[in-house]
Amino acid sequence: MRRPSLLLLLLLLRHGARGKPSPEASPHGQARVHHQAPLSEATHDDAHGNFQYDHEAFLGRDVAKEFDQLSPEESQARLGRIVDRMDRAGDGDGWVSLAELRAWIAHTQQRHIRDSVSAAWHTYDTDGDGRVGWEELRNATYGYYAPGEEFHDVEDAETYKKMLARDERRFRVADQDGDLVATREELTAFLHPEEFPHMRDIVVAETLEDLDRNKDGYIQVDEYIADLYSPEAGEEEPAWVQTEREQFRDFRDLNHDGRLDGSEVGHWVLPPAQDQPLVEANHLLHESDTDKDGRLSKAEILGNWNMFVGSQATNYGEDLTRHHDEL
Repeated sequence: MRRPSLLLLLLLLRHGARGKPSPEASPHGQARVHHQAPLSEATHDDAHGNFQYDHEAFLGRDVAKEFDQLSPEESQARLGRIVDRMDRAGDGDGWVSLAELRAWIAHTQQRHIRDSVSAAWHTYDTDGDGRVGWEELRNATYGYYAPGEEFHDVEDAETYKKMLARDERRFRVADQDGDLVATREELTAFLHPEEFPHMRDIVVAETLEDLDRNKDGYIQVDEYIADLYSPEAGEEEPAWVQTEREQFRDFRDLNHDGRLDGSEVGHWVLPPAQDQPLVEANHLLHESDTDKDGRLSKAEILGNWNMFVGSQATNYGEDLTRHHDEL
């Protein structure tokens, strides 16, 4: 049997005692809040022929940077292959619908997440069968123990047991077909639950468990503050802590009953966001749909190739050879 892995020790540090935040830090609980990243930091300025925003939204930021290395002919050729892939990922009817375009943009924007999962995949898929069973993940993270001997050889065994139970609960939610074996998509949901709507409740539940010290099912203002700040003996409370109390009162506690329930916690840590991929997909479709039939042909997309990819570059030559499960 092995002691818990380094990964688990890092998890413990992440969940353990927090140091006092510096005055310069932004002490607004942002580590718990999952804001949707913008599709691009560039200005959306199509009116002046600046399509950088569209390029980064359609290709992803890192990929868009490489497009500058391609000739217009190669850019258009690769765009044509992307169009074929978008259609194949949908209904394969020879047209790119709004839904297919939106799915592609969402797919490209999540590439960094997929890459991080790919980098960790072999750590978890220990038998190399292309899937990750719960026992594989448990043993890779916590070490192997015979039944009934879990954590008998480590200090604070109860903390480890609670973390193990919590991970198993999250794994079962991510495992949508209930076979206790995760596909790459299901493992991604386990590792990045904030990115998946069906994982929303587990993110809320874990946040409540972390902060609800008196276990009444709610987060009181003092519990909220305790997650951000641990006073030292004789120390005067910093001004930012009072600001956080006001944030709790005015913006977190939506029904003003002095505490946060699950719905309010969800509104806080997973705030409602505009469907950015849908907005951009609508924009690209509107600008490229020359016959106004509500869908895009390959010719229409290539006819407006400058807005989609311009003269920038992509690694889709490599990307298109991979086998992806996400779409």
